[in-house]
Amino acid sequence: MLQIDEYANRFFPDLPHLWVGLPILVGITAGLFVGLVNGLIVAKLHVPPFIATLGTMVAVYGLNSIYFDTEPNQSQPIGGLRPDFTVIGSGYIDLGGGYSIPYIVLIAIAVALVCWVIFNKTRLGKNMYAIGGNIQAAHVSGIHVARNLVALYAIAGALYGLGGVLEAARTGGATNNYGNMYELDAIAACVVGGVSTAGGIGTVPGVMAGVLIFGVINYGLTFIGVSPYWQLIIKGLIIVAAVAFDIRKYMAKK
Repeated sequence: MLQIDEYANRFFPDLPHLWVGLPILVGITAGLFVGLVNGLIVAKLHVPPFIATLGTMVAVYGLNSIYFDTEPNQSQPIGGLRPDFTVIGSGYIDLGGGYSIPYIVLIAIAVALVCWVIFNKTRLGKNMYAIGGNIQAAHVSGIHVARNLVALYAIAGALYGLGGVLEAARTGGATNNYGNMYELDAIAACVVGGVSTAGGIGTVPGVMAGVLIFGVINYGLTFIGVSPYWQLIIKGLIIVAAVAFDIRKYMAKK
């Protein structure tokens, strides 16, 4: 087990051994801040959501790259993370009889339950569906659209931060390229799970099902030896086909 003074290229050599929950909270808070910025750009500047999030994604990637390139790291991957941190992503609860449940699965289930409660049992969740379905109608009906949008993007940002923390814990390291192209998987999983690109339609169980289906596709393609480049092509085709099918349903309802 590495001791605190044995890590190579420590960004803060004089930083003491911290409680493991502190960097986790910092990661989630950083994601929440970026989500808050996204929400303000969309709600106050009326920038289309896709453009706003794409722009901040590129900007944050640039900031991360600058940070990784500073002394003493100089763009080297960070590895050898503490075992009490990596256990979150790689540890499990032994149920006996050869069965176990990974901690990361329990966290995913807990997050899904919280999101289900927000979407189905709170005013914020009902407002989200209304805004997604017809933002003008939501505004006319008295919903404070800007406030709800900012809250939505802030929650999403916090979940992005949690996802980044879990990915670092799962792999035991981190680089500025972590999460690159993950947006394709997220979009595909959501669309396959029934989330409408037109807005206002989608459920948490549907998204979970989409994640499982797309996860099986990913691991299945890797298992049978399909090239990663062909996997990207297949993912792109799945996204296009799912969105085309969703648009056809939306047009038929109109």
